[in-house]
Amino acid sequence: MKSVIGIGNALTDMLVNLKSDEVLSKYKIAKGSMSLVDSALQAEVGKSVAGLRYSLSLGGSADNTIRAMARLGSTVGFIGKVGEDTTGDYFEKALENLGINPVIFRGKHRSGKCISLISTDGERTMLTHLGAALELSADEIDARVLEGYDCLYVEGYLVQDHTLIESVMQQAKCCGLTVAIDLASFNVVEENLGFLRRIVAEYVDIVFANEDEAKVFTDEPEPINALQKISELCELAVVKIGMKGALIKHKGEVIHVGIMAAAKRVDTTGAGDFYAAGFLYGLCEGLSLRQCGTIGAITAGKVIEVVGTTLAEEAWEEILKYIERVKTEKYLF
Repeated sequence: MKSVIGIGNALTDMLVNLKSDEVLSKYKIAKGSMSLVDSALQAEVGKSVAGLRYSLSLGGSADNTIRAMARLGSTVGFIGKVGEDTTGDYFEKALENLGINPVIFRGKHRSGKCISLISTDGERTMLTHLGAALELSADEIDARVLEGYDCLYVEGYLVQDHTLIESVMQQAKCCGLTVAIDLASFNVVEENLGFLRRIVAEYVDIVFANEDEAKVFTDEPEPINALQKISELCELAVVKIGMKGALIKHKGEVIHVGIMAAAKRVDTTGAGDFYAAGFLYGLCEGLSLRQCGTIGAITAGKVIEVVGTTLAEEAWEEILKYIERVKTEKYLF
């Protein structure tokens, strides 16, 4: 495959650095989870963290992946929905500026927002109010949107609308596209388990999951066993196992790829998204699975060194230098 179009919740992220996990306990929020909340609760939590250091950036899981792929040089597009507001204008223009083909619909509600609470150990907990993103419907997306692409990348968070996610996957398969999905979050998998298992078996070619997501999805506590079960449902399975790297299985071959040690683990926001970006970039370049996994580890390793998912130009230059070494097999994990 040579090109990828992503679909997901178009969001703006508010990234807050916590001094303790007190706010998580106060609102009984599971650390490391992603929860869909109403605007009232999101505003209340926002007031609770007022005064703490924060930053704003473009967000949304699939959007993070597609933006990173664009910076790596891939041909990419993104499908999402925003409001008729300045935030929505900013979101669409930012995609265009990165060379991404924006398939952006406009909704009646305000553009979606995610408050990402970053604990002192770098773990992030997300409270998302989807706003206009929730209005994206299956009726708005037809086969013409997918023309010119080889792969559809779907964020697992999109399963708040089962009809939408299944419809776009059906169309992608009818158009001959490879379908990839990231399972997003352990609680999302738990809440949509039966549906996710079915659509992976019926439509999906590539699955990305972290250790917790894979455990819930397969009911297997050991990552290698979870990898095996996922691989029985799709062509290519990737299970990320934190500091131990990632396990990759394709057609009976299992590969373990290590990590790129981060200079400092500041914020894990976007780590999985950037891993998928590096891996899919490698597939688009026709590289081996170990090379793909190494590039995924490099991009994930760099993004956790900063708050949010916006890397400086120097960081991208460093990533591209590493990738050139990976392509000549002089730098593999």
